Amino acid sequence: MNKEIRLNAFDMNCVGHIQHGMWTHPRDRSTEYNTIRYWQDLARLAERGKFDGIFLADIVGVYDVYRGGPARRSSTRCRSRSTTR
Repeated sequence: MNKEIRLNAFDMNCVGHIQHGMWTHPRDRSTEYNTIRYWQDLARLAERGKFDGIFLADIVGVYDVYRGGPARRSSTRCRSRSTTR
């Protein structure tokens, strides 16, 4: 039996998620995340690479810098309570 590999791309609707500072690279276009063209080009690139899908994650809050460091004071946290007590 042949095993299949499924390729799935991952991106978020923000400038930087894991590779902080990559937006400074000359070929990086992540600052265009708020345009439809950015997402269309990403889909075309994934299709050319024979990817099976793209996971587009959303975020609650805004990534930012405050006084030279991460803006933890303005971040949002969502807590859930268990309903199975």
